[in-house]
Amino acid sequence: MLRLVLAVCLLLHGGPAPTRDSRDTVGYWSRERIVNARPADLLPFPHLDVAPPDSAPPEVPLGYGARRTVPGRKVLTPGGDRLGYSLVARPYTGAHRLAGILLSHDPVAGTDIACGAAVIRSRSRSLVLTAAHCLYAGGRPLSHVAFLPAYNSLDAGRSSRGVWPAVRVWVPRRWRERPYSPEQLPYDFGVAGVMRGDKLLEEVTGPGLRPLLTPRRSAVRGLELLGYPVGRSYPGTDMYRCLGDAVDGGAAGPGVLVTHNCQAANGTSGGPAVRAGEVAGVVSSSSPLREPAGFTVLTRLTPRPFGRLLARADHVMRH
Repeated sequence: MLRLVLAVCLLLHGGPAPTRDSRDTVGYWSRERIVNARPADLLPFPHLDVAPPDSAPPEVPLGYGARRTVPGRKVLTPGGDRLGYSLVARPYTGAHRLAGILLSHDPVAGTDIACGAAVIRSRSRSLVLTAAHCLYAGGRPLSHVAFLPAYNSLDAGRSSRGVWPAVRVWVPRRWRERPYSPEQLPYDFGVAGVMRGDKLLEEVTGPGLRPLLTPRRSAVRGLELLGYPVGRSYPGTDMYRCLGDAVDGGAAGPGVLVTHNCQAANGTSGGPAVRAGEVAGVVSSSSPLREPAGFTVLTRLTPRPFGRLLARADHVMRH
C-alpha cells in the first residue's frame, strides 16, 4: 500500500518519471551483478585552464596506474598513493558510513554501472546525492538504480545496510535535454529518492551529509573526496579517500571546483567531496592520465540550481 501511495504522489507531482518497481530492482542486483558492475567513466576532460604550470615531467613510463600523476609535494592524504588516495579503514564511521556505491543498468548498452554516492540530509530522510551522468546517459534515464551504503569488500556482493532501490531520480533539465559538452560540467549532479520497505534511509545510516552550498568563484579548503576507484591496486569494492583543497575552475554558470591534490580514477564518479559533515560537490571529471600533474573536477553545489532541485526532490518524497 505504501508503494502504491508513493507512486501516485510521484506521478501527480510531474517531472521525470518514476523508476521501475523497487522489487524488480532489488531482485535484479544479484551478488554477481554487483561485483561485476563496470565503473562509470569520468566525463571527458573539460579543457579548462586549471592545470598548474610548474609540474615536473614524470620519471616513470606512462600508462594507467604506472606512474604518479599527483606530485608528492601536492599529496595531502596521509599515506596517499600515486593519485593522492588512501584506503578508508573499516568499519566505516562518520561521513564514510554515509557514502556508498550507486548501481544502475544501461538498457541500450546492456551494461551494469557502478558510481559513488552519499546520503544527503533531507526532511524526507530518503535522498542520495550522485553525479547526473550516473543516472542519465545520452539523454535517457538508466534503469535499476540502487544505492548500497557503506559498501566494502567484506560484504561479498551485498551491503550490510541493504540494497536501496530508487523510486525516483532528478537531474537538471539541461542535462536531460542537451548533448554532453564541457559546458555541462557545472550541472553534473543528481539526486535519487530511495525506499526499502517501510524503512527510511536515514533511519539506517544516521543523519545524512548537510549540503554545503557555495557561491561561484569561491574556494573550498579541507575537502575529503570519497569513492570506489577501479584500476591497478584498486579493487572497486572498497572505499578510498583523498584530501584536497579546491579552487574555482572558471566554468560558466554555477561553476566547478578543481583540486590539484587528487587524480580521480574511473569508479569515483558521483562520489562526495565532504568537509566536517557537509558535502560541497561530487566528482565529475579529471585531467587525462597522461598529464604530469593530475587534478579532479568537482561539480559545485550552489543555491541555484542544486538547492532548488534538492528542495523539489525532498518535497516529492515527503508527499
